[in-house]
Parts: sequence; C-alpha cells; structure tokens
Amino acid sequence: MTAANAHQRALPEKPVLEGLEAKWGQVWEDEGCYAFVRPESRDQVFSIDTPPPTVSGSLHVGHVFSYTHTDTIARYQRMNGKHVFYPMGWDDNGLPTERRVQNYYGVRCDPSIPYDPDFQPPAKPDPKRQVAISRRNFIQLCHELTAVDELAFENLWRQLGLSVDWSTLYTTISETSQGTAQKAFLRNFARGEAYLSYAPTLWDVTFQTAVAQAELEARDYPGAYHRVAFRRADGSPVYIETTRPELLVSVCALIAHPDDERYSHLFGTTVASPLFGVEIPVLAHPAAEPDKGAGIAMCCTFGDLTDVTWWRELNLPTRTVIGRDGRFQAETPEWVVNASAYEPLAGKTAFSAREATVAALRDSGDLDGEPKATTRMANFYEKGDKPLEIVATRQWYIRNGGRDDDLKARLMARGEELAWTPEHMRHRYENWVGGLNGDWLVSRQRFFGVPFPIWYALDADGEPDYDHPIVADETSLPVDPMADAAPGYAEEQRNHPGGFMADPDVMDTWATSSLTPQLATGWERDAELFGLTFPMDMAPQAHDIIRTWLFSRIVRANFENDALPWKRATISGFVVDPDRKKMSKSKGNVVVPTEILDKFGSDAVRWRAAMARPGMDSPFDETQMKVGRRLAMKILNAGKFVLSLAEEPGSLASVTNPADLAMLTGLAAVVAQSTAAFEEFDYTTALERAETFFWAFCDDYLELVKERAYTGDDAGRASAQAALSIALGVQLRLFAPFLPFATEEVWRWTNDSSVHAAAWPTVTELAVEGDPTLLDDVAQALIAIRGAKSNAKVSMKTAVSLAAFSGPADVVARLRGIELDLRAVGRISGDVTWAESGEPLSVVVELAESN
Repeated sequence: MTAANAHQRALPEKPVLEGLEAKWGQVWEDEGCYAFVRPESRDQVFSIDTPPPTVSGSLHVGHVFSYTHTDTIARYQRMNGKHVFYPMGWDDNGLPTERRVQNYYGVRCDPSIPYDPDFQPPAKPDPKRQVAISRRNFIQLCHELTAVDELAFENLWRQLGLSVDWSTLYTTISETSQGTAQKAFLRNFARGEAYLSYAPTLWDVTFQTAVAQAELEARDYPGAYHRVAFRRADGSPVYIETTRPELLVSVCALIAHPDDERYSHLFGTTVASPLFGVEIPVLAHPAAEPDKGAGIAMCCTFGDLTDVTWWRELNLPTRTVIGRDGRFQAETPEWVVNASAYEPLAGKTAFSAREATVAALRDSGDLDGEPKATTRMANFYEKGDKPLEIVATRQWYIRNGGRDDDLKARLMARGEELAWTPEHMRHRYENWVGGLNGDWLVSRQRFFGVPFPIWYALDADGEPDYDHPIVADETSLPVDPMADAAPGYAEEQRNHPGGFMADPDVMDTWATSSLTPQLATGWERDAELFGLTFPMDMAPQAHDIIRTWLFSRIVRANFENDALPWKRATISGFVVDPDRKKMSKSKGNVVVPTEILDKFGSDAVRWRAAMARPGMDSPFDETQMKVGRRLAMKILNAGKFVLSLAEEPGSLASVTNPADLAMLTGLAAVVAQSTAAFEEFDYTTALERAETFFWAFCDDYLELVKERAYTGDDAGRASAQAALSIALGVQLRLFAPFLPFATEEVWRWTNDSSVHAAAWPTVTELAVEGDPTLLDDVAQALIAIRGAKSNAKVSMKTAVSLAAFSGPADVVARLRGIELDLRAVGRISGDVTWAESGEPLSVVVELAESN
C-alpha cells in the first residue's frame, strides 16, 4: 500500500463535527499534549496567570468568551516554540461559596454550636428557614459542594478545549494555598505593610462582614429629605435636612462651610438635638456643601464616609448606635439626655428606627413640613441588597497607597511599567490608584476562608492584648487559630484569663487570590518552577476587576518580590445581550454555556468568542454561532477534498503555475499579518485575516484549480496538488488556536502527532514568487461569470460559448496566463477573447444554447 493510499483510507466518508470534543480531548490528555515540560531557561517559557473562577454554582457565557481569548494566545505561543505554563485554579473560598452552601443545603453557620460528627443536611432544604450548624460542619459542607461544582467547571473547560495543564490545578482553600497566603501575610505584618486597626468600617448587615473600598457599588436608593430643627439656647431653630433622621441620636456635631455667612455666627456655640436633648457643637469644615440642602449638615458616627472624615479631622466623639446586625443597640446610650426618647428605637432595624424617629419628630414639632421624596446614591456591597452601614470595628489592613503618597507613586509607576492590551485600560488602573483614600481592608467576619495566623494574649481580666499579636511560626503553616493553640500556650488556656484567644476572622478572598502568581508558580515551594515562570508573561481578566484582582496582585508582588507579577495585562470585555444590557439571572437574559456548546459545537462557540475584540463588550446573538459552525464544517470538507487529491506531501519546487504561486504568496502575507496580530495579543485580527483568506481560497482558488488538480498535464497537476497540500497545512495551523477540534481532525488524517504540537507557520515556508493580485483578478472574473449564469437562472455547470475579457493591460496579462483554469471553472467551451482598456475588468459571456 502506498503512502497516498494509506492517507486516503484514513479519510472519513462524511466528515462530521459531532463527537470531536470528546474524541480529541481524550487523545490530548493521553498524549500529554499540553503538559508543561520544564525547559532550561526562562526565555523559553510563556506563563499565564489564569483567573481562578469563583466556584459558586455556574459559569456564564462571558467566562466562555474570556477564557477562549486566553486559550488562543496560549496555543499560539505553544506552536511558536514556547513551553507554555498554563495552570488552572478554582477560587473556592469566600462569601459567594458560603452563600451558595447556605441556599443549597438550607443551613447557616453559628460558631457557638458544637461540632456534630453525625450531622446530615436537611432532606428538603429551605433557604428561608436555614438550620444553624457549627463552624466545622459548615466548612465541611463548603468543601463538599465546591468539589461537585469544580468537577462541573472542569468538564465545561475540557469541552471548550482549553489547553491548560490540568496537573497544575490549584484551589484557593487548599492547605498549600492557605500556607502561602498566611506566609505572605506574616511577612507583610513583619515589614509593617499589614496592621490591625479599630476604626470606622463599611459594613454589610446582611452578611455581617466588613467590606473593602474596591467592593463598593454605588446605587440609586429611594429616600426622603426631612427638615429637622435643632434648638439654640434661646429656643430658636437651626434647621438641617437629612435623609437619615434615625441617626439623630448619634449626632456629634453640626458642620457648615467656614465661608458660609449664614452660619458663621454659630461656630463655637452649641445647639440641642431634637428628641434627645444632647448639646451639639456647631463647627466649620471645608468639605461642607453650602448649596446642598440647608447648607449645614449633621455629622453622625457614622452616616457616610464624609462623617468619617469630619470625625477624624475634627476629633469628634464616637456615638455608634447601630451594631453589626444592623439593629440599634438595646441599651440607651450614655450620652442621651432624654432616655425615654430612645426606648422606641432600641433593637430596631435602621428602617424601623427611621419611622419611629419621624413619628416622634412630628409629635415634638421639630419636623418642619412633611418629608420630600428623593433618590440618593448609597453604597452597597457589590453582592449585597441593603445599603452599607458604617460601624466601628477592629480589622486587618494591608497598605495600598490610600494613605501613603510614596507607596501610591510606586504603585502608579508599576502600572506605567506594565504592558496593557488594549492600551486604554491603563487609565482605569491609574484612576483607581489615584482615587484611593484608604488602605485595603483584608479581614472578613466569615467562616470559609483562610484564617489569620494570629492569636492574642488575654490579661488577668480576660481582655485581649491587640497591640502585641502572637504570630505563627512559618514552619507551622498552615494553621487554624480556632483549632490550634497559640505558640507557648496549651489548648486548655483558650479564652481564659491569662491564656489566649484566636483571631476570629478570615482573609478576604481577594487577599488569597491576590497571590495567584505566587500560588501557581511555586513561590517558596518550588524554586526551579518559580525561577522559570515568575514574573509571569500574561494576566488575562475582565475590565471590571482591574481595581480588585489586578491591583491587589500588583500590591502583593510589589511588597514581596519588588516587581510586577507579570509583563502584560490582557483585558476582556463583557458579553451583553442584543440590547447591550449586562446579562444577569434576575433579567432572564443569561445564556447557559453548556446549551450553546452542545447545540453548535465548541469550535463554533470559540470562533464567536474570538470575534470579540480585546477590551470591547460584545452583544450576544445565538445565530452568530451558525457562522462559526459553517467555518468548522468547511475546514473538514476542504481538508478532505485536498487530501483526497495529494498522492504525496507537496513541495514548493513543484509549484509552477501562476495561480498557484499567487495563492501561496497571498497566504504568506496572511501568515505575516496573523503572526503580527498575535504578537500584539490581537487574536481577533489574527482570526479575521486567516478566515478572509480561507473563504476566498475555498470559493475561488479551489474551484479554479480543481479540474487541473484532477486531470491537468503532469506539471499542472503536480503544481495544483502541491499548492493545495501546502496551503491546507498552513491554514490548519493558522486556525488551530481558534478551532482546535476541526483542525486536529483534519491534521490527524495524515499526521501522527497533534497540530497543536506543530510549528506555527512562517513566511519562509511559502518562499515563492507570485503575484497575489491575480487572486483579486480571479475573484472579479468569477463574480462576472457566476453572475451571468445566476441572472439567466441556469446552473453554474452551464457551458459558456463565448467569454470576452477586457480591462487594464496588467490584469488581462495575468488572467491570460491562467486561461485553462478559467475555462475549466467557468465551463467555457467556446472562444475566449482578450482586450486591453483603461476601464476596470469586465467579462461578457454568452451561454451555450443547448443549455
């Protein structure tokens, strides 16, 4: 059997796309196609800080698009000779996971409840009537559910064809990750970059946890202005306007602008608060807004972030009444003069306390007119449903330039040092860093997270010594201070005077995922791997988390490694619905990835993803997948046709026909353009160049040379078959990063190894001298011939009895050189005439009467 016959026997009778994902996914796994093999030097490596998706139920189509973008780059770099380090991780700790566990099992965590080794979740979970369980039981359920979700995530990524090295899989809650996060934190603390502080904190009352500045989301919130009278010593009123009358009990000053003549005579005096009778100083501060409301505002501890600024800069007393549960404290505050006025507020939510306060103000006569409805901007936790409160709490912080101009300047310089795709995303980083006004709050009052490796000594009265935390030894990490005794203490001394207590908090999930470059590259665990892969080459992510994930990773690497964690950030846009609205479950416009993958095939979905340009939001239309599927199918069919012709692999020396030379020269230009685009991380342009050429190749060139490839003379046939064979091999490699399954299928019909292990095509492979403008001439000629037959409503196989070509001399000369091919493709059986003119190419045909 000849090699050609062996190749032809491998060709399927009818190529199909169905089943290719499972078929080739298993082969790639068995062959270790994407395994990272450690080379000798760093310059041989391309490493990627793959975003670890949050394991909280399901992935959406936006994930599919953005991870496909990364995969196209990884595949290109691998074919370009790089050892690609492409790990995958799961971000499986933090509030999203806790919330999913609560709803899925119908449970909630109560750390005061003892561990139950025999606990079983409710058979019929009710998210509205959650069963209280111990911290340990709750964490076990978190691990149990994330394992199920992570398997579903992995299956989806495999179906999509991500070329990650699954042996490098990590999770942010694993013992290794916990040890890394705790070690990095202890080093931050030792260098003074992390600190503990008791201060006003943005607080989500639903989840009962602190919230960082980067997690804020400003939203419209309905409210009302209340005009309320404070009283001077002579009983005359001083009116303020507020949307939060319930905070009258916590007022510590009235503030007006120092240049506001309406209130300058009041500065240095006091007024009595309505209802509660507290003497309140009237002070000046430049942050007061004379044109807002009454021009004088009450400062409460704390109503908003401006209150925090006034409280700090004017050294005001702290009069906090709202607790961590969002309710007013049960006992009457000691500063309240009229204790009976507080009784209706005790234990109430802010909303209920507001209603009670307004009713009391009406009765007292201190409410001037009725409340006026308004809409105000309120701060929400990005995952929360109620406005945030500000509560004084003790929290851990990492310095991030919010209160250190030198550090801010260094972090700004890091952003300038970093390469950005697209370039304009750099401004989002700069705007975020420039606008920071506080350090990064990294502690959370939750359960499923990395514990702080910290304890506190208790004095004889059982009070903790927060000024001198007890830190874990690095060799003991990871530790759980809630289960492990502090160094130098016995477990029996826990929570007893003279003993110790554990820090009760866990790290914010960003505090762990800010270390993904270190987690993935083996920092402090694998010196060789770290040296080969860090700093990483590429940090892909969406634009909405530049302020959180991207910035936090720069902060940690700046402190720990005195370097950027990677060389380039590549930013993806959102996938929006056809009306350009963000997809969300509440709007009912979410696209389930598995449905479109199953319906259209992974290559079709990947094609559509790659058409979304870097950084640009992309409207989703399911019908677009049909275009990608058509392309994948065309690759299979064109591949079968070409390979059925070639008796042996073609060589450039055999290519002599002008049309063949022109096609290969044009393809060389496409290789150069696609390569240049990929080098700029512009996967969309790389795909567009390859696809535009491919359709012209199939519709025009392939039809043009088909008959010569079958029945031409020896030289003509050899030239066509060699050109077709060479062009197919190059185009399969150009498409491989985008349509990995269809290209692998065709490639393997005649090759033992994967197309994804093949070399990226180069211009030197196509070093022939042809005139690619001939391809444009051919396209125009075929449009005219096909158009004539279409207008006559006859078959494209209809014979042409006469074809008259006229046009510029160079165009006519080029087309005359391939007259035999034109006769074949146009079914021209009669005369062909040629005439030179100063007009564009025109072709006049006469159809044979017999047809």
